[in-house]
Amino acid sequence: MKIGVLALQGAVAEHVKMIEKAGAEGVPVKRTEQLGEIDGIIIPGGESTTIGKLMRTYGFLDALREFSRQGKPLFGTCAGLIVLAKEIEGQDEAHLGLMDMNVARNAFGRQRESFETDLDIKGIDKDVRAVFIRAPLINSVGEGVDVLSEYNGQIVAARQGHLLAASFHPELTDDERMHAYFLDMVRETR
Repeated sequence: MKIGVLALQGAVAEHVKMIEKAGAEGVPVKRTEQLGEIDGIIIPGGESTTIGKLMRTYGFLDALREFSRQGKPLFGTCAGLIVLAKEIEGQDEAHLGLMDMNVARNAFGRQRESFETDLDIKGIDKDVRAVFIRAPLINSVGEGVDVLSEYNGQIVAARQGHLLAASFHPELTDDERMHAYFLDMVRETR
């Protein structure tokens, strides 16, 4: 099983390492042609506006929408969650607009308000360590979206069929269970 990590910006190497720790091959994806060679893709954290611009420049918007139409799983972490969302608070236009959720950028504050916590995540036994860095928040979800985790009553992880989103950075810990969860989603769709 080959899992891509969109390599335009963000913690690409860390995600590749976690994919491999979870038992699959991790591949940095820099060209749209590579999408045909992978079974799922992670859109990492970084800066969502920059990632969106780079996706437009390199033709990834239409290519990733087609990837999703084929039922191949996508996992957005932090800024990647924003890229997946249908609605971004305070913005007229979404990026991929795939996942039926409204999100707020930097909802947990600036860099100095970054924190770590343990989260109960539906489908994963025992709490998962979560690193929040200028993290977005899922304000609301549509009917077909399953809330997987909340922090202080606010949604921080969700799934909609073959789409997975997390406000936090699972690649910045030693715990590969979020990546293993995504690999299980990929197996379900193959």
